[in-house]
Amino acid sequence: MKYKGIIFDFNGTLLFDSEKHLEAWREYSKRLREKPFTDEEMRDYMFGRTNEDIIAYAIGKKPDPELVEKLGQEKEAVYRDMCRNDRENFKLAPHAEELLDFLCQNDIPHTIATMSGIKNVEFYIEEFKLERWFDLDKIVYDNGKIPGKPAPDIYLLAANKLGLDPKDCIVVEDAVSGINAAKNAGIGKIVAIASMEPVELYKKMSCVGEIITDFSQLNRSQFYIKEKV
Repeated sequence: MKYKGIIFDFNGTLLFDSEKHLEAWREYSKRLREKPFTDEEMRDYMFGRTNEDIIAYAIGKKPDPELVEKLGQEKEAVYRDMCRNDRENFKLAPHAEELLDFLCQNDIPHTIATMSGIKNVEFYIEEFKLERWFDLDKIVYDNGKIPGKPAPDIYLLAANKLGLDPKDCIVVEDAVSGINAAKNAGIGKIVAIASMEPVELYKKMSCVGEIITDFSQLNRSQFYIKEKV
């Protein structure tokens, strides 16, 4: 089957930064409940979720907006500093640029759907010059109104921004919650990228149609490419 477009998660997908988010959230979860998140809790309740979702899980109740804003901004500022101080590793995922060039050269619709907030998104745009590859108006991010993954909303919105039916789209995800969000959105094909989790984790998920460890492995022949006049 041929697909008309592709939607990328960002953190842990186009940017292999999961360890930095883990380190930052471990510290903040310890402050919130006196013990840090376990690896399993990180996988099940952090990746792909909003800051509100994560804080609510940590404290066991819905937090007030002021607490979400305060803790979330503190954590994200620490995260951004960690990225700036690790220039050697702060780069797009292996072979991502080549794939993005391919998509642009062949006019294949593509965008980003991330649960990062606007300050982080602006940081990524500036650092990676994402306007080279993406229509910035079509990037979907956590604006405080979109339910966190595994709710399907973010991928439904991203497909809509591309002008495509979800079944005609590929989604690339690293997080279990994000994969389930894509499944719930009726995405045509889900590609899991094993940036931190073992490949075996994704083999157990029947909704995953392809597993990669870098973007050179993504099957480009599965895209519908219009003939150029």
